Amino acid sequence: MGNSGQVKSRERVTKHGEVLTAEREVKAMCDLVKNESERIDSRILEPACGEGPFLQEMLKRKLETVKSKYGNSPHDFEFYSIIALSSLYGVELLEDNAQICRDNLFNIWKQAYDKYGEQRQEVEKSARYMVETNILCGDALTLKQQNGDPIIFAEWSLLPNGKLLRKDFELSVMLEVKDLGEQGDLFMSGDFDPETNSFEPNPIALYKPIEYWRAYECQKR
Repeated sequence: MGNSGQVKSRERVTKHGEVLTAEREVKAMCDLVKNESERIDSRILEPACGEGPFLQEMLKRKLETVKSKYGNSPHDFEFYSIIALSSLYGVELLEDNAQICRDNLFNIWKQAYDKYGEQRQEVEKSARYMVETNILCGDALTLKQQNGDPIIFAEWSLLPNGKLLRKDFELSVMLEVKDLGEQGDLFMSGDFDPETNSFEPNPIALYKPIEYWRAYECQKR
């Protein structure tokens, strides 16, 4: 903590233990899960995300994958860049940090989208909606949001018809699942089905399937 570039203020360090992580360290830690960090749809949760340096690096790597595979097709780039963005989740204790994290992720996505995508306002609204939904202000230790409500995350699943299906889960329930191996799936929670040898999620809310570019219009069933 002697590096002033890694500390916002002594008060924040004392009260919240807030210390910024250097870019070199962020990249090195992301390299430990290199395959997951470059897979477009791998879901990643940062429980104390701060301004989002780890999530930003993950998004950059995912977008590089999207560009390498779909950079020549504005429509495909648009679609898969939204899938990449929807896969990132964060919890942050301080609201100013949480908002900076949301803005950082959106801006990284927007810069790539402006260069390779179709540049539609509805898609941008959906991207903004996703980061607002996926990056929450709360305490990952108590599993509560700032207002005292449970931390609830939205799972965005791609359906065979190309639409997105949103299902909401409480983080506390998601973390109760044991023995999922080294990685597991962020949303593998609920009852174990011996026939499929997998966990069947128990969402607390279901939404109507919707086109990816209209995600901001999600409505509960």
